[in-house]
Amino acid sequence: MTPIAAGLVQSVDWLAIAPPTLAAVVALIVLVADLFLPHSRKQLLGWTSIAGLAASILLLAPLRTGDRSTFCLTTAPDVCSYTADHFAVVIQFLVLGGALLTALLSLSDTREKLPAGEFWFLLLSSAAGAALLPASRDLATLVVALEVASLPAFALVGLKRGDRMSSESALKFFLSSVTATAVMLLGVSFVYAATGTLHLTEIAQRLDDVPAQLETLAQAGVALTLVGFAFKTAAAPFHFWVPDTYVGAPLPVAAYLSVVGKAVGFSGLILVTVIAFPLYADVWGPALTVLAALTMTVGNVAALRQVSTRAWSAVRLLAWSSVAQAGYLLVPIAAAAYSGDDQIGSTVAYALMYAVVNLGAFAVAALVARTHPLNRVADYRGLYATRPLTALTMGFFLLNLAGLPLGIIGLFAKVTVFSAAVDASLGWLAVVMGVNVVIALYYYLQWTTLLFRAPVTAPAPAEYTEPRRHRAPAPLTLAIALTAAAGVVLSGYPQLVLRFAAKTLF
Repeated sequence: MTPIAAGLVQSVDWLAIAPPTLAAVVALIVLVADLFLPHSRKQLLGWTSIAGLAASILLLAPLRTGDRSTFCLTTAPDVCSYTADHFAVVIQFLVLGGALLTALLSLSDTREKLPAGEFWFLLLSSAAGAALLPASRDLATLVVALEVASLPAFALVGLKRGDRMSSESALKFFLSSVTATAVMLLGVSFVYAATGTLHLTEIAQRLDDVPAQLETLAQAGVALTLVGFAFKTAAAPFHFWVPDTYVGAPLPVAAYLSVVGKAVGFSGLILVTVIAFPLYADVWGPALTVLAALTMTVGNVAALRQVSTRAWSAVRLLAWSSVAQAGYLLVPIAAAAYSGDDQIGSTVAYALMYAVVNLGAFAVAALVARTHPLNRVADYRGLYATRPLTALTMGFFLLNLAGLPLGIIGLFAKVTVFSAAVDASLGWLAVVMGVNVVIALYYYLQWTTLLFRAPVTAPAPAEYTEPRRHRAPAPLTLAIALTAAAGVVLSGYPQLVLRFAAKTLF
């Protein structure tokens, strides 16, 4: 081999890329196996997908010890396109764990009658893209990972064949997302034109030496890139797709979007702001501060209005709650512009807490939907009388989302976000957050109290017979148990998550 050829050959760190790679490989296996399996054995595809996601999570264990990078420049070995550092591994655990719980919910959801092969292929493909994104260290890989995570999600939302609402939700989600992606790509092209590179660390260095005539172009590129990620995080005013999409999508897909979709957007936003654009903190810092305040306010006020409607939907209320939670997640990222990237850990800590309790709430919603297909909040009245453990678990999840005891981890996570705003001298933002937390208490507590009220009973006709209580499927029971156990452990030992708020992740 000639010296020139030898210099162009890169060694691939297969262990570093193993988690997303395995998820992608299992997706292809499931798609091919679907062609040969009879309808009666399609459930094997689901169990294969769950096994693949579990194996991908196990492959994260060897990556905890230190940074592993691959796909590096031959001329600059320290400039790489993929880095499995502490931040990437934590977000990959969140993403793959969220996908695994979504798979458990999907395996027990027989009402939707979704095409098995297509569903599991799309879910695994989206999970692979979502796991790739937090380890991406150049804008090209970042955009590709974002689209690999997003494009299957459009199809998942519209997978209920013959359902008009599902089709409309998928179309709205697709069109708005494509527009946001186009804006983001325009911003990426501006950044590349101003710096001549796509690698995040090199962008940060070259933005310091941008010629005066390209300064405006670079600023526009930074702003437009942030717009694309603001859409993915459901930050207001780019949140309009969320309520209809969640209601129209299959319930497990709505749960997936609320956690994994949000993790994808926030991890990408963290990477471009903290690593690539730290010199333009005066551009993105104030913008994210305003977006955080606007997002939490819009989400909570809309949820409050939802409560006042006659038949308020549980999924729509969780959708607006998800928008409000996005506002809280934005606070530490905005604070990083004023007090350094050590605030980013608060976003990661809050995201881990939110993922556990929100997936748990959706799991309980999936259980209630088996007997009440409309899934209104009124349908949860008297749940304690029929399913005491489920009602207590749902109450625990709602209290965590509200940030109240007994949900200790929810309270601590909100305190860390609040502290990030105070430490960055963003007192007004801390006040806005405090007001929004109080607003959110109303609808969270109203829902919680419904669980323990006496059920509404009507006189039964003479021929009426007491219906047999439906037994929850084992995968759904497991999903509820796992999220409840994780919430209890984190409430008893919050340092497992809160330690991320006290350290720099990069």
